[in-house]
Amino acid sequence: MSDTDLVRHTGGCHCRAVTWEIQAPSTLSIDECNCTICEMKGFQHLIVPRTRFALLTGGDNIATYTFNTGVAQHYFCKTCGVQSYYVPRSNPDGFSVNFRCLDKASVVDARIVPFDGRSGWEAGAKKLAHLSKD
Repeated sequence: MSDTDLVRHTGGCHCRAVTWEIQAPSTLSIDECNCTICEMKGFQHLIVPRTRFALLTGGDNIATYTFNTGVAQHYFCKTCGVQSYYVPRSNPDGFSVNFRCLDKASVVDARIVPFDGRSGWEAGAKKLAHLSKD
């Protein structure tokens, strides 16, 4: 994918204290994981390389939660508690933004793809590795 195929998308938490932008296609493939934490949060993954993510506001208003291996860095707004983005364990060289927190004006189409994170996360995660590469 060339940079000319990318558009600017914006998003953030509920109270808008934390906002960000990403560069991604206007037609999106969204991974919906059924692992315990993603299912509980309702997180729908749009994974991008680090170079295509920019935190615009709220860097001082973020709390971090880690568990298990500690690789994933779950970032939450300290004000409203929404996790609009994080560093996923599957792609520690990128970010996953929550499609539910994306401003939809820049989205032409989106396809939700089920991802089985509950039974065989390690094997499945390898299929996501390319998403955080430039």
